[in-house]
Amino acid sequence: MSTHDTGPSPADQPEDGPAPSPRPAAVRVSEPPQVAAPPWPDRVVPTWTDRVAAQASEAFGGPWGRHAVTGRALFWTPLRVVLLFTVLGLALAWTKQNPCSDGNWVGSKQYTHFCYSDTVPLFGLRGLDTGQVPYLDSAMEYPVLTGGFMWLAAVLARSYDSLAQSVGLLPTVVPVQSYYVVTCLMLSVCALLITRSVAGLTGRRPWDAAMVGLSPLLVVHAFTNWDLFAVALASLAMWAWAKQHPVLAGVLIGLGTAAKLYPVLLLGVLLVLCLRAGRLRAWAGTAVAAAGAWLVVNLPIALLAPDNWRLFFTLNDSRPADPDTLWNIALHATDNALFDGPLAAGQTPSVLNAWVAGATLAVCAAVGWLALAAPVRPRVAQLAFLLVAGFLLVNKVWSPQYSLWLLPLAVLARPEWRSLLLWQATEAVLWVPRLLWYLGTDNKGIDVQWFFLAVGVRDVAVVVLMALVVRDVWHPELDRVRRSWPGTDDPSGGLLDGTPDRFVLRKRAAQQRDLGGVGRGVAGGLEDDGAVGGPRHLQE
Repeated sequence: MSTHDTGPSPADQPEDGPAPSPRPAAVRVSEPPQVAAPPWPDRVVPTWTDRVAAQASEAFGGPWGRHAVTGRALFWTPLRVVLLFTVLGLALAWTKQNPCSDGNWVGSKQYTHFCYSDTVPLFGLRGLDTGQVPYLDSAMEYPVLTGGFMWLAAVLARSYDSLAQSVGLLPTVVPVQSYYVVTCLMLSVCALLITRSVAGLTGRRPWDAAMVGLSPLLVVHAFTNWDLFAVALASLAMWAWAKQHPVLAGVLIGLGTAAKLYPVLLLGVLLVLCLRAGRLRAWAGTAVAAAGAWLVVNLPIALLAPDNWRLFFTLNDSRPADPDTLWNIALHATDNALFDGPLAAGQTPSVLNAWVAGATLAVCAAVGWLALAAPVRPRVAQLAFLLVAGFLLVNKVWSPQYSLWLLPLAVLARPEWRSLLLWQATEAVLWVPRLLWYLGTDNKGIDVQWFFLAVGVRDVAVVVLMALVVRDVWHPELDRVRRSWPGTDDPSGGLLDGTPDRFVLRKRAAQQRDLGGVGRGVAGGLEDDGAVGGPRHLQE
């Protein structure tokens, strides 16, 4: 690999090479053959634009050289490389989870080895080990499509078990282990789809998808629950929108909402952005398709097993504040004096639910105002990250794996290694005190105060990341994506990309309706701010 040099860039040379020096007319000199300067890369090179990537590259020869070959690899294209990174991250995740895969959790192994996963105990608790069908034969507290995902994994695992017993060459394992392995393989496919979707949403920044594959958050929580399934559907929906397929995007949003509730928030994001751009007809098609897809999945179960279908909604209404939420910290600090006061088992926290609903509406209103009042229309990923992160902060449930919802959105909203790694470090560290607190002080665990401290640090990291994204929205000249290439507006915007504004709330925004011109001004007017090498329009 050629290292970065400090000589004049090819962009500074004439297109057909440097001009020859003038010679006297009487002297006939044989000129050296003209060599065309190598073309400048047609994509952003991370080791030129990100200090963390540049420093990490020193272990492999230093930053990418300005004469190195780019875009012409026969096999190891950026997409294949970032998919390989994801495979390596998933391999580490499986290594971490392997001690718990056989269901033998004697001595609280799931806590001492930090390998707890909901998939193992629910295999028996929800009748998957005996072939029961979720909702129809057994109760299920998850949305319908996630229950279908669990059932499919159980069917495939039983097929493997039967084959292993009839063919002696295959290893025989206990049923819960085969189920867990199949579940992890299916979730691994979902992780690869997430990486592929992010790579398709980055425009001229394909290497940003490496932030998904090399994510510490993926290593810690890839197999904790089934959330990667919903995240994959939501990411594919954003990719479909970016490719200007709004109906397909709606179908995927509907399916994602049938797996986890949060993808429906994408409809809110697209609503305010389409309102600003005057593209409400496209949004309406997406919303109708989302509602139709959700109904197709849910209606049969709602008709055949209404009580089990409603279980997801009733449990979310009646459950108390989750351990690692701000609401629970407030309740603990006041000895449960806030909101509803002490509650009996199973009693619905009505006052708390009202506070959560009000806080959620406030977050939605704030994000909507920002979308309509910003000087330049925010990018889809920026607004989606802010809305989902705000929703998690004020929700009464924040299961550890829910943070995976933020991973692709954070990468697309602010692709900068340092801030993303710092936030994910707090998420990874939080998993340790959470399980040690579950272990209990009698078993050499920790007190709840240490767990709350880790929760607070994580929440601060999320708020800081949100503040950085808001700053980029309010000052688009600081947006790393818009700075990365001349004329860039929103690579994941689809029908919104480059579309002039039709409705804004502030004069400052109304003065900059031509998003294409703003993109060129933002990217083309940069000066050298001390980043690593490269032309000024690639500096970050």
